[in-house]
Amino acid sequence: MGDLGPDPGQAITEALGLATFQLLLITLLITPLRKVTGWAGWIRFRRMLGLYAFFYGVLHVLAFLQFILGWTDLWATFTKRPYIIAGAMAFVLMVPLALTSTKRMMKKLGRGWKPLHRLIYCSAVLAWVHFLWQARSDITEMVVYGVLLAGLLGLRAYWFGVSSLVPLKKV
Repeated sequence: MGDLGPDPGQAITEALGLATFQLLLITLLITPLRKVTGWAGWIRFRRMLGLYAFFYGVLHVLAFLQFILGWTDLWATFTKRPYIIAGAMAFVLMVPLALTSTKRMMKKLGRGWKPLHRLIYCSAVLAWVHFLWQARSDITEMVVYGVLLAGLLGLRAYWFGVSSLVPLKKV
């Protein structure tokens, strides 16, 4: 319909990236919702939301490679644009989370599953940095998302201690 502007590939890539980040934030919102409302049923949606975030992240990466980069000269792109490095690191940290989200993997990892899944905090911060660094002029939206992320992480630190934010460390 022509609503995507002069560069539809860019618009699609950005929309998928924003959806990924928003789904990450919603996933992080589940624990505070459970704690505030007292309803444990929120937890049933967390894995699904996290996997949706990963799925949209995969689509964002593929759209970037197809529409923006054209699958050529990956190394030069990564070394010239630090925001891409931050985004790639955020995505790479999401991979083990997606791979270990099944009940079978949870059982296999046992007590190691929870510390591993704290990688979501690092991934969310890196995704926000990626989002912030790629901004060209107006960073208002990025600051709002940063305040939301800081609030969610701050609540977790307040309720469960700062060590609950450290991935791969048994608490």
